[in-house]
Amino acid sequence: SDGSIRLHQMTSEYPLMQWNDSTDGQAIVALQWALTRPAVFFVLDASSNIYIWDLLENDLLPVAKQNIPSENVLTMALLGEPEKTNGLLGIVLAKESGQIDIQYVKKKWALP
Repeated sequence: SDGSIRLHQMTSEYPLMQWNDSTDGQAIVALQWALTRPAVFFVLDASSNIYIWDLLENDLLPVAKQNIPSENVLTMALLGEPEKTNGLLGIVLAKESGQIDIQYVKKKWALP
């Protein structure tokens, strides 16, 4: 609820990494790892901001932030085929009006 993210290893109760206030205090609505690139994950906050984290590029801050200004985004899901190396990765956004939006991710965050 405060925008903190923790990365855990299954064998330990203590986080490997912790990012406090990663969304400027906004609650995290959804978080999902990229299906095609294991070091990348996406975070959606309550203000309809999407944060892209690439732990190989920067493990302290997100590498990109995109606001979806037109309407409140309720949740997100990622689509892609991990067994294919074409670098095709999309984000499905479910908006408050019931509209579904699909946006494709730049290849630098999608390629294995």
